[in-house]
Amino acid sequence: MGVRTDAPLTRRDFIAATTAATATFLIPSGAFAQGSDTIKVGLIGCGGRGTGAAGDAVASSPGVVIWSMGDVFQDRLDGSRKQLQDSLKNAYKVTNDRAFTGFDAYQKVINSGVDLVILATPPGFRPIHLKAAIDAKKHVFMEKPVAVDAPGVRTVIEASDRASALGLGIVAGTQRRHDLAYIETMKRVHDGAIGDVHTLYAYWNQGGLWMNPRQANWSDMEWQLRNWLYFTWLSGDHITEQHVHNLDVCNWAMRAHPVKAYGMGGRQVRTDPAYGHVYDHFAIEYDYENGARMISQCRQIDGTASRVAEHIVGTKGTTNANTNIKGANPWRWEGDRPNPYMLEHRDLITSIRAGKPLNEGRQIAESTLTAIMGRMAAYTGQEVTWEQALNSQESLVPTTFSLGPIATPPVAVPGKTALK
Repeated sequence: MGVRTDAPLTRRDFIAATTAATATFLIPSGAFAQGSDTIKVGLIGCGGRGTGAAGDAVASSPGVVIWSMGDVFQDRLDGSRKQLQDSLKNAYKVTNDRAFTGFDAYQKVINSGVDLVILATPPGFRPIHLKAAIDAKKHVFMEKPVAVDAPGVRTVIEASDRASALGLGIVAGTQRRHDLAYIETMKRVHDGAIGDVHTLYAYWNQGGLWMNPRQANWSDMEWQLRNWLYFTWLSGDHITEQHVHNLDVCNWAMRAHPVKAYGMGGRQVRTDPAYGHVYDHFAIEYDYENGARMISQCRQIDGTASRVAEHIVGTKGTTNANTNIKGANPWRWEGDRPNPYMLEHRDLITSIRAGKPLNEGRQIAESTLTAIMGRMAAYTGQEVTWEQALNSQESLVPTTFSLGPIATPPVAVPGKTALK
């Protein structure tokens, strides 16, 4: 499961400087640390996002090859292998003896001679896999979010600090941090173009996502893994799994995390047991230490109006975060916007080859905990402080894994579900 830190942490303990993401278009000349220009990538988690990330990594930079792959399920591994072999051609180097299945597949990928691993399993596994990769001295690209509970966040913090000490790179799948329009907008926000920020709005409201009905031959664990969006121990609920993108942008604008959360949520439409036990909507109010406030909404209900955006309001103007500023210092992005899903890999690989690896570990841990804090407030109906969230001892992830029985937790009920 990884190291769990039980000693209380303060905000001062948690906050650390983060590296500003900048898009770089030239790969420095010179060999990689192992004496070759080739960077061997191992893929852990062979679903759609993992397969896409592997392709993005190869497309981002010359000399990147997919070397090994692993997934719990054989069919997911086989499907991803075929897709990558067809699309990547000579950059696909996975042989049968470097293709692994089972709950220990991640360790076999890490030990297969790779330089960098992509972590793209359901988020509940992220802290375990990150710790193993850093302990093995591998660079990491990891999808967001990076944990589903506070013990997992603390494991990510520890692993990220160890990565810094070892000179290892960690980049997270928060692609907005690598989007040129977002970067230029945030530079202006931080330079005072909209004055002092006092209100932020974060939205991810959309229709429903995929759901895999249970098959007769699936165990409890297999069903939950194949339907992972709907179990908090695997996804963190959609406020964590999806809405973390918008929360991360607001934290980026503030260069800080909220200090408390208050809000509500529920399970109004997706009530069938096929949808596990997660909510289908959240509305959270976050307060920052300087008095600024973020209003956050996320919803996954068919037939509803969609809105996926961030808006930042200051004393001199406003911005929608990614394209323009209105007010005293108007501005609009008019340049090209290369695919940020590719740029996040290019930025990581460029930094590794330059000997100055990016480390976004604490940055994404902070945004992940922001989401978890909001979920805790909605599930319990209580106001939750940053210290309460960070020091929570509630561990959602099982201590052992097998394709057998595992209970579905009850749906959280505000006013009855305890804050732990």
